[in-house]
Amino acid sequence: MMNCRLLIAAGMYVSALSASAAGTAAPAAGAAAPHTTMNFLEVVVKGGIMVYPLALLSVVGVLLILIYFLTIRRNAIVSDHFMHTAETMIRKRDYLGLIAFSQRRNECIARITQKTLTFLSTNPGNSFENIREVAQTEGSRQAGMLTSRIAYLADIGAIAPMIGLLGTVLGMIEAFIEMSGGDVQGVRQMGLAEGVAKALIATAGGLGISILALAFYSIFRGRVQKYISELEAAATHLIALLHAQFERQAVPSYTPPSQRSRENYPLPAASQVGGERPDLHGI
Repeated sequence: MMNCRLLIAAGMYVSALSASAAGTAAPAAGAAAPHTTMNFLEVVVKGGIMVYPLALLSVVGVLLILIYFLTIRRNAIVSDHFMHTAETMIRKRDYLGLIAFSQRRNECIARITQKTLTFLSTNPGNSFENIREVAQTEGSRQAGMLTSRIAYLADIGAIAPMIGLLGTVLGMIEAFIEMSGGDVQGVRQMGLAEGVAKALIATAGGLGISILALAFYSIFRGRVQKYISELEAAATHLIALLHAQFERQAVPSYTPPSQRSRENYPLPAASQVGGERPDLHGI
């Protein structure tokens, strides 16, 4: 009985010593490898050399988004003030005044009106179909310019993931080089972790920039399509007004008989059966 008690006491003493040793070893391990936290900028810098072109693309994308928000709006395409002024001048046939007014405006409809009326003023003998063709060509050019402007965001959305993928490949290559050059197992694991982290940071940056650029590209594409439809409607309205003025100018004005001069009455034409008739001689 006494031996059992001695064995139990000895076991409890050994357990206490083990717990004390474990408690002193844990702080030592914590002091040897402290847990460090990094902010966002430090994480981005860990992404490797491909982070810099990604940062450049992100800055260009943000600038383009701000510029498009300021320039792609209805008053920059078709404004009510210009339409009212253009209708009034066309009804008055003040084409030169409308050309001068269009040169002072920055709307797309002003460029179409200016090109059309300039062609009309410099080529007065052309048919109205040629004038309509000039207006349609300039309208297509303005629509193409609007569409091509927002295409830069789509290009950024397509290029950014490719740069991120290149950073991923470079990070994995560096990780495997570190693994092959390390002699200790811990060194190999640390090199692999650093390379994989660099690869994932580059991939995440490229995907983030691409998603942002494509999202705003979709927004601006919807705006551009809407404004192009309004531009076509406004241009068709002005061309219809010009056509009405052409038809009024082509119809001759009516002059009452009391106000007609002698030149307005043509002389009678000679008879087609005139000439010498021998059977009528002597009558």
